[in-house]
Amino acid sequence: MAVYQSVPACPAVPPILSAMPNLANDSEIIGAIRAGARIVFNVSGGKDSSAAMFAVNLYLDLLGHPRARRMAIHADLGRAEWASTPATVAHIAALAGMPLTVVRRAAGDLVDRWIQRFENAKRRYEALETYNLIGPWSSASLRFCQSEMKAAVIGPAVARMFPGERIISVLGLRRDESHNRSAIPVAKADHRHAKAGNRQGTIMSLWHPLADWTAGDVFRAHQLLGIPLHEAYTEWGSTRLSCRYCIFASLHDLQASTAAPPNGEIYRELVGIEARSTFPFQPTRWLADVAPHLLGRALHSDIVRAKADQAERRRIEAAMPAGLRYVAGWPPRLPTRPEAEDIAAARRPILARHRLEDRYSSVTTILDRFSELMAIGARKRAA
Repeated sequence: MAVYQSVPACPAVPPILSAMPNLANDSEIIGAIRAGARIVFNVSGGKDSSAAMFAVNLYLDLLGHPRARRMAIHADLGRAEWASTPATVAHIAALAGMPLTVVRRAAGDLVDRWIQRFENAKRRYEALETYNLIGPWSSASLRFCQSEMKAAVIGPAVARMFPGERIISVLGLRRDESHNRSAIPVAKADHRHAKAGNRQGTIMSLWHPLADWTAGDVFRAHQLLGIPLHEAYTEWGSTRLSCRYCIFASLHDLQASTAAPPNGEIYRELVGIEARSTFPFQPTRWLADVAPHLLGRALHSDIVRAKADQAERRRIEAAMPAGLRYVAGWPPRLPTRPEAEDIAAARRPILARHRLEDRYSSVTTILDRFSELMAIGARKRAA
């Protein structure tokens, strides 16, 4: 079991570091630092990652870790990002004295990913590969905005840069941020991009030094260490920095973002996706309702229609045969002939709404398609 310890309490500790809460660490992290591990700061431009980089740098200096073995890395999310974020990240890294690498997903930015997700969803629905139409947005249970756009881009890049080395990625996650983060460990092995026992000998870990800090602690660290805050906080009153419009954002933070004129264009683009897809940006909130004054007449009319179509779609899908709802390995069985009639009838208006081809419009074609899907599933399970 790891032994948790704080920054050593000795006269050598800089007063400014003593004025902040202890950094969470464990014996393995300290040992790796003393052995000269590569330290990679994951920076977003937000308050937590910036505070983590500056505070940890002081701690690493205290332990004698060479600054030449530290760097910062940022995953650029493209249009979803505040326009000022790249410059903010570069400025903060420069102030910290850290070389900065910026990485991007090759297949497009986060907005492209949302658009492509819905195009894929329509294709699968048209092919009767899914029972319900799937929306474009990431969610609490499917955080591809974080996994695909950040971790899956940063991790491989770092592994390529430092093959065969011990790498510690520093993340500014805090336990009091949310219920989902309340149990984050101080540190853990990261085998996603450097499997255990890999031929190169690369070892990667995640370190959460601010795990026990509060938001107040973070803002105080900014004051003590002279770290500039992103305009989202200082100019527009946001409580956190993420994308311009985040699926986890509070109404307050969404309103703060819409108040910034540079965010108006992307706001209308995302509302347009809501209108085309008939899925609200958040499960219980339409982004269109946050700042309707920023929408033109045509887009406002499209949203009114989308809301009506969403209600109708949800009514239709709720009435479909419950025993055939999507589960792993779907479909679980063949529908009865009456069920097949219900499925064909339910799909018809949804297909028409999204201008999709009605390939399975009869009882016979529905039954044949289910038989085909069940055979495909059986072959996959046997492989």
